[in-house]
Amino acid sequence: MKRAFLPLTVLVLAAGCSSSQNWGWYVIDPTTESGWTNVKFLVSGMGATIQISLIAAALSIAIGLIVALPSLSEKRAWRLVNRVYVEFIRSIPLLPMLFWVFYGMPIVFRSMGLNIPIDPFWGAIITLAVSDSAFTAEIYRAGIQSIARGQSEAAQTIGLNYFQTMRYVILPQAIRRILPPLANQFIYIVKMSAFASVIGMQELTRRANELVVTEYRPLEIYTLLIFEYLLLVLIISAGVRWLERRMGSDERGQ
Repeated sequence: MKRAFLPLTVLVLAAGCSSSQNWGWYVIDPTTESGWTNVKFLVSGMGATIQISLIAAALSIAIGLIVALPSLSEKRAWRLVNRVYVEFIRSIPLLPMLFWVFYGMPIVFRSMGLNIPIDPFWGAIITLAVSDSAFTAEIYRAGIQSIARGQSEAAQTIGLNYFQTMRYVILPQAIRRILPPLANQFIYIVKMSAFASVIGMQELTRRANELVVTEYRPLEIYTLLIFEYLLLVLIISAGVRWLERRMGSDERGQ
């Protein structure tokens, strides 16, 4: 682990030496005991960030599909349900929604006679999943509508019902097409998980904020925080490219 941070240490120390500014890169220098302690403290928040992002993304994908299906209905009432949900959720900024879920939902539950507390972990997950589901629903809708209508008609001629057609014919093709935008939404969730810090979730950004309060070196600590998010995004991007090749989404990989 220490070796992994040595290139970063060299980079930031070189930047500090190139100016007369009083830099404080020693606070995240893994070659010193105190610096390595700070680095471990910051990196320890990565597990919570990954957990929140993965669970929220999975829920968003599931909710998005459920929300997208009514938009494909021939009945105007079902399409209206989709539009109301999508437009309403998309219009709410993430931070106010997070506050409402964390502070407001327990009050709503109590008014219904239910004692259901919401901790920062699940508050962040619920907010991210619901907020992102509106965008995911639109991605699903565009992907499904991009499949030729003849595919559905052919499935019906061999006796498949609506749900069988969607499961075995339409969705497998649509998912290959929407994989890149879904990956973008996953990256969006990873970055937006930083808002969980404001309700006390001990993820990457919260750890950085706490360290800044004790060390008073915001530039150096937030620089490392940026590199941590960069590392996560690069790993996700590499994983998505591999998945695209496996699923045949990337024609160059065929």
